[in-house]
Amino acid sequence: MENGKREVATLAGGCFWCTEAVFERVEGVEKVTPGFTGGSIKNPAYREIITGRTGHAEAIEIQFNPEIINFEELLYIFFSTHDPTTLNRQQYDVGTQYRSAIFYHTPEQQEMALRVIDKINKENLFKDPIVTEVTQAPPFYEAEPEHKEYYSRNPQQQYCQAIIDPKIKKLKHLFSDKLKR
Repeated sequence: MENGKREVATLAGGCFWCTEAVFERVEGVEKVTPGFTGGSIKNPAYREIITGRTGHAEAIEIQFNPEIINFEELLYIFFSTHDPTTLNRQQYDVGTQYRSAIFYHTPEQQEMALRVIDKINKENLFKDPIVTEVTQAPPFYEAEPEHKEYYSRNPQQQYCQAIIDPKIKKLKHLFSDKLKR
């Protein structure tokens, strides 16, 4: 990594298979880890999360080089590749575990997240206002191995083709200059 710089962003945009697939293609993103955050128990398992009773969100932790891509750019990709206007829902996935959320690690990330949300709302880029939660990052728990690189390992799976493929196409269309070569 250039000059050893690395920052962390934690984002929840519904299914973590989707958000991981999007961000692992972005230049400057060094690592994407699917997992769970924002809930009430330590070290939750996927089988507990999907019940919606733990309060965790399916999320990704992104390690990125801010000299290549900054937090603001990551946020625009995030908002463009999921629906931040639906409360506790992304397409067919329904429940608090699928909420849209930004878990900030610094006051600067919090300020940037609120500024970007305000700007997008003022520009009426979506029909409805953004309901994305902006919360200080609580502990992050890595998902089980079978959830890592899910899209890359299962591109022919029906969920991947119906839900994730359109997000990847949108990423390529809107942010072609930000993709890994």
